[in-house]
Amino acid sequence: MSGWLLSIEGTPAGHDVALGLALLAAVLHALFGALQKGRHDPWLSRAAIDACYGLIALPFALFLVPWPEPHMWPIFAGAVGIHIVYKVLQAMTYSRGAFTVVYPVVRGTGPVVTVLAAGVVFGERFTLGQWGGLALLSGGILGLGAWNYARLIVGRDTLGPALGFAVATGVLVAAYTTYDAYGIRATADPFTFLAWFFLLDSVFIPAVTFRRWRHLARDQVAPLLKRGLLGAVVAYFSFGSIMLATRLDKVGEAATLRETSTVFAALIGWLVLGEKVGAVRTGLMALIALGAVLIQALG
Repeated sequence: MSGWLLSIEGTPAGHDVALGLALLAAVLHALFGALQKGRHDPWLSRAAIDACYGLIALPFALFLVPWPEPHMWPIFAGAVGIHIVYKVLQAMTYSRGAFTVVYPVVRGTGPVVTVLAAGVVFGERFTLGQWGGLALLSGGILGLGAWNYARLIVGRDTLGPALGFAVATGVLVAAYTTYDAYGIRATADPFTFLAWFFLLDSVFIPAVTFRRWRHLARDQVAPLLKRGLLGAVVAYFSFGSIMLATRLDKVGEAATLRETSTVFAALIGWLVLGEKVGAVRTGLMALIALGAVLIQALG
């Protein structure tokens, strides 16, 4: 698998595969976000997910992928540090604000900063048409948050700080996307980066939330662990897909395409949960989709 991926890196075939991987990441990211914001404490939800994907990563990291090169250990340290800050900000965001409002703010902020960061780190450049597409995509995502805010009935008293944390989380999304793209390009085997990243990244949140588990009712443990296992599987394919996409093709284009997750989240709510979409949300989702198409077509 690694050999085939490396053989198409930087080729038209690699671009097509990266496109498919970014779209897969968008679908799965919509599900992953919902798994972290539910009836459970978002800190414990994240802890359950991290613990599960660490246990899954352990045999892969130790026995199935090549051992990391010496220069990768400082890179892993930087990646884990960035993700720790991101997870703390994310948990603070979700614990203070309505998910339907703060999630679009996080996802709408991230792509703009990622494109700018990819320009500095990788020398990528968006065309004028792509910047127009990015404006439509991010504007549509933020518009969804504004629309949901206008209809919000409860939770407005803590929404101000939550929105501040949401913007900061979006900046960290851009930081980890760019840094991790650098990391996965720095190793010979991309699956080495993924396996060891998941293993090393799985320690912090379960450790700092250990005491919270003592106050959890017994009947809540099993559902939370099930959510953690499902979230771990989704995280592997979601994060793994976007990281492989950034190895195969441009970081900025892959990252912006992932943010169509807000569209997929709305579609899942409509098709699976029977939620009403309405004309305004449909129009905003059309803007997001159009922006993504322009970014890909005008590159």
